[in-house]
Amino acid sequence: MNAEELTGRARTHIVEQAEPPCLLHAQALRAFLAMRRVAAADGLDLAAQSSFRDFQRQLTIWNGKFSGSRPMHDAAGNRIDAATLAPDARIDAILNWSALPGASRHHWGTDIDVIDRSAIAAGYQVQLTQAEFSGGGPFAALSRWLENNAPRFGFFRPYQGVRSGVQAEPWHVSFAPVAESARRALSASVLRAAVENAPLLGKDRVLARLDELHARYVERIDPP
Repeated sequence: MNAEELTGRARTHIVEQAEPPCLLHAQALRAFLAMRRVAAADGLDLAAQSSFRDFQRQLTIWNGKFSGSRPMHDAAGNRIDAATLAPDARIDAILNWSALPGASRHHWGTDIDVIDRSAIAAGYQVQLTQAEFSGGGPFAALSRWLENNAPRFGFFRPYQGVRSGVQAEPWHVSFAPVAESARRALSASVLRAAVENAPLLGKDRVLARLDELHARYVERIDPP
């Protein structure tokens, strides 16, 4: 991938799938569809709740949280008021759950937030919470299936809350054969070039801390 693709400012590496609807890197898509066929044989309707996300979409999410117009939560999942936080604390709170624009793994088309469509009733609003993927949650069976089967297709969970700076996301799977090379290619300097000219709220503090943020939130994952 080139710098534009790595940072979500181009989608020349992305292909569209009609069913289940998703936008993915071609290699990741082939692996995902193969995994979906095996999951179907086990009674699961594996689908993407979120797949490729471009820089502009990630920027909208970031600015909404930084300004307080979009909900923001602490590491435990409790709602917090952005207005009560200094800029550095806002940045840290956002990064618990949302990537910096240009640094999202979803930019690469290798990462998917997955659900089991057969496990939810009509009208159910998926929240992508840990409760949905554990205990008696609707996606607990999917979580167990992914643990046992996803590696066979090249997928792993980069955010398990062990090494990763991001909180545990049991719904988030990543196609390692492409994602790992993308992660190594997304250097702090590539990320800086993407952020510098963007209308990013808190940009001065982000740029001042960029090496630290890159090390914690791009380099540090729970490895395949």
